Amino acid sequence: MGETRLPRHMFLWSMAIIYMFAFASLYVQIPGLYGNEGVLPVRLVEPRVDGSRPVLEQIHAHPSLLWLGPRLGLDLDAQQAMELLCLAGALLALGAALLEPLRDSLVFFCLWALYLSLCQVGQDFLRFQWDSLLLEAGFLTVLVAPLNLLRWRSAFRQHDAVTFWLVRWLLFRLTFGSGVAKLASHCPSWWGLTAVNHMFEAQGIPLPWSWFIQQLPDWYLKLGTVGLLVTEIAVPPLYFAPIRSLRLAAFYIQAVYQVKLMFLGNNGFLPLLSLALTFSLLDDDHISYWLGHGKKKSAKTWPQTIMSLVLLAVFAVIIYGTKVLFTLEIDWEAKTITYKTAFTQQQFGNWLKLVTGPTIWVGVLSLTWEVVAAMLGCVCVRGCLWKLWGLVQWAVIASAAVAVFAISVVPYSSMEQVYSSKILPEVRQAYSLVERYRLVSAYSLDSRMTGVDGRSEVVLEGSMDKNTWTEIEFMYKPGNVGMAPPVVAPHQPRLDWQMSQAAQGLAEQSPWFTSLVHCLLQGNKDVVRLIQTDSAQYPFSQAPPVYLRASLYKYWFTQTAQDGSGPKEWWRRGYSEEFYPAVQLGGLTLEGMLSQHGLKEKFPIQPSPDSPLAQALRQVRDHVQTLPGHLVLWSLLATVATIWLLKTLLSGVLGGRKAKPTPAEPKAKKAKDQPAAKNASASSLKAERENSEESRRDADKSPKKRK
Repeated sequence: MGETRLPRHMFLWSMAIIYMFAFASLYVQIPGLYGNEGVLPVRLVEPRVDGSRPVLEQIHAHPSLLWLGPRLGLDLDAQQAMELLCLAGALLALGAALLEPLRDSLVFFCLWALYLSLCQVGQDFLRFQWDSLLLEAGFLTVLVAPLNLLRWRSAFRQHDAVTFWLVRWLLFRLTFGSGVAKLASHCPSWWGLTAVNHMFEAQGIPLPWSWFIQQLPDWYLKLGTVGLLVTEIAVPPLYFAPIRSLRLAAFYIQAVYQVKLMFLGNNGFLPLLSLALTFSLLDDDHISYWLGHGKKKSAKTWPQTIMSLVLLAVFAVIIYGTKVLFTLEIDWEAKTITYKTAFTQQQFGNWLKLVTGPTIWVGVLSLTWEVVAAMLGCVCVRGCLWKLWGLVQWAVIASAAVAVFAISVVPYSSMEQVYSSKILPEVRQAYSLVERYRLVSAYSLDSRMTGVDGRSEVVLEGSMDKNTWTEIEFMYKPGNVGMAPPVVAPHQPRLDWQMSQAAQGLAEQSPWFTSLVHCLLQGNKDVVRLIQTDSAQYPFSQAPPVYLRASLYKYWFTQTAQDGSGPKEWWRRGYSEEFYPAVQLGGLTLEGMLSQHGLKEKFPIQPSPDSPLAQALRQVRDHVQTLPGHLVLWSLLATVATIWLLKTLLSGVLGGRKAKPTPAEPKAKKAKDQPAAKNASASSLKAERENSEESRRDADKSPKKRK
């Protein structure tokens, strides 16, 4: 593979932007989710400081920076400490996005440690797969980034290709693992090729144009299901192809797929993160070609012609295999395409057993190639000391890369139990030692499609007299059938997402829901802001409800009107069953559920500290708490874009002020003038010699000289 300096810069910049979104999105939700009177107060799970135990032992037991506050003399409560970590992470990521020197290994280590600290106490609201993916990608960023702040700029970094290869391996595990999990789950929607028919309606938070996509013909949406499976299962092995054109083709396929996910769903920062991982498939030459600095096209040589034929042959095999495995048939009269899975679940299971091992060995061979190439690059450096220094760096980085790859095999092989049992015990032990740091994870995005018979939604209702009930509408999740779905990405409204997850099971399986009901009955303003930042939209803004209950409804997108006009109502719904009984503060039912889930207060709430740092945090919170989360993130994005634009304009203006070289004269004129210039210079030299001789004679004739 060619040089990857530019793709690494793109990856590091993207990770800084993603970290900024992740920290800022979580920050605006901390008071309602983790505040002292929030849904899941962080003070109840905050690690306690034990002065008798060594610091390193406590860090290993509880890898979180929250418990270091008292040791550092920070007079903050648990909520304020969490806010401080979020603000520090958001500002540090913003600086890294704007200033290249801050895209440093130490900076990215701090960002990873800050996000890990938050996830350790985040409980149910920070256990999504994209949080694990950000932690793993963030740890790899520490290895990929240079050490700029220590002014350690090595003249050569042969090991960069090795660390960047780990990003490609993560991309493979994410895409291939998610694709395999869809069929390995035996989900009828994926096997019946109807998953995409329900995906836009059943996704966590739909978009306004999800309604229009849902109206497309069934055969077209089924084609989308086939394309998705092919993209996630057949294309990922091309990431390790020795032919550059195959890797570039895989990049464009995956990049288009991730951009499509970005614009077809409110998926938070997940599509951005997946897109950043695809940069590991690029090289400097291709990005230079994008920028118009690439090499001039020349006539194709016979090796290039062969590579082009191989590229066509590979994709011809993929297309033919897709046609055979999914029995694609075109009905020209009806203008439709029919599909059917031509293999059984047993055959797929046998195939999975067959390919799990080889995919790991392909990774081993690819990593070995990068490690050996990096070693040879170090050996070819001039100077014995530089060779020795390069080999030391290579040994450290190669060992780290091999260790990360080895432990990542454990979660990757979990998709096939037979091969998983063959993993060496030493590798499993190493994985168990670092599992709490979430360095590697298994990924199975959308492995089971929900909402096949309608999208399940929990609808909260409040009442003052238990006779008249009023619905409590959330800002983001579906509720009012006449309300258009919102656009909130890259913001991640975690309560709304958890409400959609809770609707797939029973209330007893979501203990936090009881705490949510308890907070709303108490009229907790921070929790209410998670539901509606505009108090006018919350029906119980003047006084909290006396009773609360929750019902389960089925939601479906409405159909297109006969005249083809847009929807007057976006949803239609039907009552399904009771989700949570009517409760009130102090009632036996609510008190029993709080005790059952361990949500009863064990410690009295301490008054908030009044230190200068605590006051500063409260002032920042007062300015932000009235704004919806998605507006905060869009403002950050606009700020970054504006600063980048100003930097570009200023660099152009300052560059224009530099002295411009005189325009070159025509070649003919220049050629004619060259002899004249030579004659003139010769004449001037002759005149200078004559003047110097005359002055010497005058000096000899002077009286002082004669004496």
